Amino acid sequence: MAAGAVAQLVLKSLGIQVMSYVSQVGPLVLTKPYTELDLSKIEDNAVRCPDPEMAEKMFSFIDETRKKGDSIGGVITGVLKGVPVGWGEPVFDKLHAELGKAMLSINAVKGFSYGSGFEGVKLYGSEHNDAFYTDELGQVKTKTNHSGGIQGGISNGEDIYFQVAFKPVATIMVDQESVNEAGESVVVSGKGRHDPCVLPRAVPIVDAMSALVLVDFYLRAKANRL
Repeated sequence: MAAGAVAQLVLKSLGIQVMSYVSQVGPLVLTKPYTELDLSKIEDNAVRCPDPEMAEKMFSFIDETRKKGDSIGGVITGVLKGVPVGWGEPVFDKLHAELGKAMLSINAVKGFSYGSGFEGVKLYGSEHNDAFYTDELGQVKTKTNHSGGIQGGISNGEDIYFQVAFKPVATIMVDQESVNEAGESVVVSGKGRHDPCVLPRAVPIVDAMSALVLVDFYLRAKANRL
């Protein structure tokens, strides 16, 4: 987290924004894309969901889960704005691969996708391909962003967005079957204080890991120009 904070300061000086928020808790899914959300409201509630109405529902659901002595998982969406064109490599050090590696290194993470992710399999190539055009400022843009700001492992200048899936916390207050050292069946009961959902506390970790990956690629790009 300390290194991530420093990395975010470096990126801020470059005009790059690193943000993430809780977009799903159990069955509660925030269906609005990040482009329709006010991401400045991420820290306005304990769940770290920028949609106030959905945040309230998520909070209640987590609290109900806590009272049952159980736990629940969910999804964090990451958004990286202002990443310049050209960060990444075409084969071994793809930008999305390094982001995936960083996210999958976080405790409790079970999945990573970027851009259209698994939803993209429902589209034809003619629908999924991002068409390029030149805007009024002479900059090359894409009309859609199914690729999630990364093509061929290299940033294309569009927003980078991804999803990180977190499993439910394993230690719960509900009795669970297990075995002891002798291989005999036993019942295990959780003790102490354990989060019913790690999602809210994981948001800053996703930010930190994202920032560290981007700073690495910034330094690589800077070295390549020397």
